[in-house]
Parts: sequence; C-alpha cells; structure tokens
Amino acid sequence: MHDESTPTERDWDALERETVYMLTDPTRQPTIWALADVGRDLDTHDPKAVIMPLVRAGLIRRTTDDLVFATPAAFKWVEMVGHVV
Repeated sequence: MHDESTPTERDWDALERETVYMLTDPTRQPTIWALADVGRDLDTHDPKAVIMPLVRAGLIRRTTDDLVFATPAAFKWVEMVGHVV
C-alpha cells in the first residue's frame, strides 16, 4: 500500500494557512471576501471545507450571506508566526 500523497492532492493545512494569509494581507483587496471568490483564488471547488475549520478556530468569521473576513486573532497569529510556507 502506498501512503504518499500524489502531486495533485492539496494539503489541507496549507490551504488553511493560505486562506488566513490571503485574508490578512494588507496589500490585497478586498478585506471581506465572498466565499466563492476564496474558492476561485485558492483553486478549490469546496471553499467551505477550507473555511469552516478556520471559523471553528476563531480565525475567520463568516456572514449569513457567505462573506468571510479575518478576525483579530488571525491577524495576531500571522504577526506571531509570519508567513510559513
């Protein structure tokens, strides 16, 4: 049995980090993103699967009309750890 991931599989942790970095980057606009736009930017068909763990962790807020934005905790986390690749 082969347990290594294929090059086409995306690492969920990396997608979550990329999402937090995207939403906290002061050079990127807008600061509030539509969930569908997050999916397009991350090139994923299921942006909700990426966003929901971040919502539960308190790093992202999601509105009832599927807009998402970073919380102060997300900005602090990025400030503490920087951009880790």
